Amino acid sequence: MIIKTVDWRVATLFVQERHYSAVMPKLTKHWLGTYVNDKLVGVLTLGWGTNPMGTIKKMFPDLTTDDYYEIGKMCMDENMPRNSESQMISKTVEWMKRNTPKIKYLYTWADGIVGKPGYVYQSANFLYGGFIWSDVYISKTGEKVHFRTIQRKMKKEMNRQDTKYGPRPNDEKMGELGFTRVWGKQFRYIYPMNKKYRKNLKGSTMKWNLDYPKDKDLQWKVKGPGEKSYTLTNTMPYKQDSSKVDHNSSNVNKVAEKYGTGSLESFL
Repeated sequence: MIIKTVDWRVATLFVQERHYSAVMPKLTKHWLGTYVNDKLVGVLTLGWGTNPMGTIKKMFPDLTTDDYYEIGKMCMDENMPRNSESQMISKTVEWMKRNTPKIKYLYTWADGIVGKPGYVYQSANFLYGGFIWSDVYISKTGEKVHFRTIQRKMKKEMNRQDTKYGPRPNDEKMGELGFTRVWGKQFRYIYPMNKKYRKNLKGSTMKWNLDYPKDKDLQWKVKGPGEKSYTLTNTMPYKQDSSKVDHNSSNVNKVAEKYGTGSLESFL
């Protein structure tokens, strides 16, 4: 297994043919492909989330975006053996030490909203730093929609020019649009790039440890279309359909619209 940089279009099409979420992160610095016998079997992107400086400052007040990368998207071909994703992460760390030596930490989230407490990162020896509650909207067709996407749609619908984003939909509007609002846990993980940076974790505002979350720690708060209150559940409350892109089409169809194909095979 080796890691190589790949064209962003190749990475995008590979992910969109295999990942549960076809939406690609916007703030990506490196698109990395994992190869076995010259065959592309995995993709991992490095960059930052929606609030790069805020993310690092919350954990390390003295650091900046120059000091860390966040895993934006990670996808492995389903025919690969078990633990291949953890091996891909280990190879990515090796690649980073050679090619991005100034990076101190590799950071990521495990998406509890889709039922993932982070076993891949646990197997790769990441440290766990607690969780936050985060929300997402689920359409009637099972499409997962980020709240910023909803706010942009609300801004356009209300013809608001005085703000970057519109408001979130109220209960009545959610009923009209057919959206279910789901809150779930996002689990925080970090990998120090050497022993020095591991020691420096003592200066973090977070408590990093090996007390890993498991399936039993997954929880969701669900409010259906038009409902006034949330219901707490320990059972996955929805089934995401990655083929539905009614609300995320501008992101998902970027390659297809510009280059005339949505297939990796035909693109290559």
